[in-house]
Amino acid sequence: MSAALTPSVGSPFTRILALGAARGENAVTNDDIAGPIDSSDEWIRQRTGVITRMRAGEGVEAVDLAEAASREAIEKAGIEPSQVGAVIVSTISNTVQTPSLAALLAERVGANPAAAYDVSAACAGYTYGIAQADALVRAGLAQYVLVVGAEKLSDFAKPTDRTISFLLGDGAGAAIVGPADEPGIAATVWGSDGSKWDAVGMDRPLKDAFADPDGEFPTLRQEGQTVFRWAVWEMAKVAQKALDAAGVRPEDLAAFIPHQANMRIIDEFAKQLKLPEHVVVARDIATTGNTSAASIPLATHALLAEHPELSGGLALQIGFGAGLVYGAQVVRLP
Repeated sequence: MSAALTPSVGSPFTRILALGAARGENAVTNDDIAGPIDSSDEWIRQRTGVITRMRAGEGVEAVDLAEAASREAIEKAGIEPSQVGAVIVSTISNTVQTPSLAALLAERVGANPAAAYDVSAACAGYTYGIAQADALVRAGLAQYVLVVGAEKLSDFAKPTDRTISFLLGDGAGAAIVGPADEPGIAATVWGSDGSKWDAVGMDRPLKDAFADPDGEFPTLRQEGQTVFRWAVWEMAKVAQKALDAAGVRPEDLAAFIPHQANMRIIDEFAKQLKLPEHVVVARDIATTGNTSAASIPLATHALLAEHPELSGGLALQIGFGAGLVYGAQVVRLP
């Protein structure tokens, strides 16, 4: 007779306990970047809603932003770093292909020997991390999980690119996910569409850069209309599925927090979901820019600072981006 295995047993419910944020220290205006793309402040505002984007200085890396945001989240959660059982970082801007940013971050914040790994899911990465953290805590693999979206996208912004570079900002948002007495993270609706793999991403492979005698590093670019149509029409359906999966209606929400890709996309989302006036819509892109994986936690952090009465309410968050990949879930705000 074989011996019985002891199963992992965790908390039946989870929630986001606290958030932390860090933004690049330099406010870059539209006028600052309009010249190389032969554009203007008015054109950029009308097409994207961006007024300024926050970018980090030369000596600041994505891990530095991640550390600052994580320390705030851990402190606000009222836990010790040693209680963090896993560190999940979504990033496309780590300075190296390997090792992971998460491993270094765990060391910096004192979470060792926590499991640590990076997620490469671009602008959907934070929602992917929240989904995994929810599963890890419920499975008993970690009591608390640190989920971070951290990007220094200015390193990958070509000044002359008119497709995406003028949108990009730098920052990190962090969340602590832990056990709860009632459901605080609903079922995640996520997926991918690799048929549009070329719609947004790097302009060339890394190996091409190594062979380039000028040594120009790959930068970000996108097919704007393809991404816009996909985001507006397909992601609104995903957002509705996430509401259905959570068993809530638009009027049950306190906030709607989409990836901060473009103000026009955000406004169209709100219209298609028929959100009531009382639902506060995050529009952090106006002053922060598009920070990819960091955008949802940064927008949430800013929303709670401006509207503390939203604490404890339900928020629908959805991320979508390069891959193409997407993820959405309803969460209870910390």
